[in-house]
Amino acid sequence: MREILVTADAETVRKADHIVLPGVGAFADCKHGLDAVPGMREAMEEAVLQRGQPFLGICVGMQLMAERGFEHGVTGGLGWIPGDVMALKPNDPRLKVPHMGWNDLTLLRRHHPVLAGLPDPMHGYFVHSFHLHCTNPGHRLAAVDYGGAVAAVVGRDNLIGTQFHPEKSQAVGLALIANFLRWRP
Repeated sequence: MREILVTADAETVRKADHIVLPGVGAFADCKHGLDAVPGMREAMEEAVLQRGQPFLGICVGMQLMAERGFEHGVTGGLGWIPGDVMALKPNDPRLKVPHMGWNDLTLLRRHHPVLAGLPDPMHGYFVHSFHLHCTNPGHRLAAVDYGGAVAAVVGRDNLIGTQFHPEKSQAVGLALIANFLRWRP
């Protein structure tokens, strides 16, 4: 059985075979919190970018993969997925922000191992007011229609991120997490 640790220790992250970065709150606050942990960014970059360990960003954890976030000013992200995190502006005035609740995701790249075996469309739980606009459309793996197309899953190489919360998305979310834990890019 695999040991799963919740840690703020950079050395533990550096040695991990899979890394999950959850996130709840504002982009700038989460980025400042990450930067406040001594050696954490360097440990993540060594494990993820240099050694190719699988990485899963959830909600703001996914958004932090971007180059910049525009929530409460402009804040630099990790720069792992080219693009910006911008305010959600649905083109339907009946849709509220934050986007909160269950929505169907449409898979754009069905062949990704973390998405293998998941239904299309799949149902996920969202809570967000900002979204990642990918510079490269090929990095969008799934989308949700919330008054326009919104990236719901992004990824490249050994990186994947979900705007929705798989931990709150019942069977679909559990299947995605199980696929991630088996994933060896």
